[in-house]
Amino acid sequence: MTIFNMTDLHGSLTYLGIARSEIAAADLVLITGDITNFGGRREAKAVIEAIADLNSNVLAVSGNCDRPEVEEYLRELGIALDGTPRRVGVITFAGLSGSLPGPIGTPNTFSEEELTASLERIETDLKGPLVLVSHQPPFDTSADRVLSGRHVGSRAVRLFIESARPLLCLTGHIHESVGDGMLAGCRVINPGPFGQGRYAVVEIESDGSLEVRMRGA
Repeated sequence: MTIFNMTDLHGSLTYLGIARSEIAAADLVLITGDITNFGGRREAKAVIEAIADLNSNVLAVSGNCDRPEVEEYLRELGIALDGTPRRVGVITFAGLSGSLPGPIGTPNTFSEEELTASLERIETDLKGPLVLVSHQPPFDTSADRVLSGRHVGSRAVRLFIESARPLLCLTGHIHESVGDGMLAGCRVINPGPFGQGRYAVVEIESDGSLEVRMRGA
């Protein structure tokens, strides 16, 4: 399976043309949140429809900069992953929208306790190989370090990975923490913001092995 992964678009489709052929060739497009920049349904619709014109196989979570109506829109389209595991072939995809509160107020944030509750609901539905699509990165990884060097990821997401042992965690949120690392046997990928021309193409082989190609400056 070939996955095209983008995160942190913030409403920008500037680089869609550059990635056009890879998007069209993918078996699945996964959007890891911040589809809009504090936008709602109208802004999300413009982004999702532009991507779906290239590849109709799209699944997504919303990010902390998406208003709650974005999540409602994803659910209406039947492409929301938050709390709704979906099986594609032999792989289960599970998602987590939003993020922990940060230094700047954003419309879609949750406490560690709320993230834990959401992840516990996911875990009861898991079958087969798992890919976690979480806007909020796990704590203390290559994907959650801000410019000061401090790790700001979620301990709840980390504990879920250590327990559920997914093959892959696709994440975003921390723009400066472009990373490709490992946690408890799980590959953790933050490709960086698509709004800055960054994305990842992931190949998952039948034996569970992964090939990851990070794109962008």
